[in-house]
Amino acid sequence: MAAIQTKSLTKRFGDVVAVRDVSLTVEEGEIFGFLGPNGAGKSTTINMLLDFMRPTAGTASVLGHDAQKEPRTIRNRIGILPEGYDLYDRLTAREHLEFAIDAKNADARPMDLISRVGLTQEDADRKVGGYSKGMAQRLALASALVGDPDLLILDEPSSGLDPHGIAEMRELIRNEAEQGTAVFFSSHILSEIEAVCDRVGIMNSGELVAENTVDGLRELSGASSQLLLTVERVPSELNVTSIDGVSGVSVEGSTLRVSFSNPGKKAQVVKRVDAATNITDIESEEASLEELFNSYTTGDKSDGEAADKPTEVSA
Repeated sequence: MAAIQTKSLTKRFGDVVAVRDVSLTVEEGEIFGFLGPNGAGKSTTINMLLDFMRPTAGTASVLGHDAQKEPRTIRNRIGILPEGYDLYDRLTAREHLEFAIDAKNADARPMDLISRVGLTQEDADRKVGGYSKGMAQRLALASALVGDPDLLILDEPSSGLDPHGIAEMRELIRNEAEQGTAVFFSSHILSEIEAVCDRVGIMNSGELVAENTVDGLRELSGASSQLLLTVERVPSELNVTSIDGVSGVSVEGSTLRVSFSNPGKKAQVVKRVDAATNITDIESEEASLEELFNSYTTGDKSDGEAADKPTEVSA
C-alpha cells in the first residue's frame, strides 16, 4: 500500500491553476523530498492531502484512505509538522504533548517524546514562551510523533535548528523510515534533502516536473559529472574529448577537469590520461541537488531539453 498516491490532482483558483495534473506515489517506509520554488504549488498539494483544501479535479489517497472522504481516519495515523507551527506561550512542553496525546487518544508518555527530540526534563517543565526557535521546532516535531504515525508530513523540519540539531533531525527521520514510517517533507535546505531522501519530487509552476532518485535526476537531466585528475605534467598532445561521452576538458594548473555526459566513460579517460602522464590524484564530482533543482525549475538543462514531464523510476 502506498503511503501517498495522487492521480491528476488539480486545484484552480478562478483562472489560476495552482496545481495541475499531479500524479505521484510515496511508498511505505520511503523518505520523499518535495521541492519547488515559492509559488510552485507545494503547499497547495499538501493542503489537499490533509483535506485543508478540496481539489478541483483528480484524487488523493493517504495510507489507502481517500483524502477527502476519510480525513479523520487519516489524521489519526499521520504526524504533521507544518511550517510556522504555533505554540501556546503559557503552556509547558509537557502540557503541549499531553494535549496532543489526548487528542489522538494515544498510548504515549510526554517525557519519552521530549527525550526523543533532544529536549530535557527541565525543558519539559518550562513555558514555551521562553523557548528559542530551535527548541520550539523540536517540540513541534515531538507533537508530530505522537501515536507512532505511519506517515510524517514535515514542512521545513530543520527551520531554526543549529547544525547539531539538523544532524539529529536527519537521524530521527532515518530511524522512523527504518521502522516503516513514510516521511514526506519539503525543505529549502537542498543539501538536507540530498543527504536523507530516497527520492525527490520537484514542482514548478504547479506541475510535477520530476520524480526520481537524485542519481536518476542526474542521468535524465543530463547534468554533468566531473573528474578531476591531478597530473605531474599536462601533455600538449593529450586528447580526451574524442571519447564519446566526454563533454569538455579544462586545465587548472596541474589539474585536468573533465566533464561527462556519460559518467560510464570515466575509466576510459583515466586510462588514456595515465598512458600520457603520471596521475597523482583523482577526484570525482557529481552534480549537486541544487544544480539539478535549477535545471528542472529554470529549464537550464545541459542537454537543452525542457523539463516539462515527470521522470519516474519503478519502486
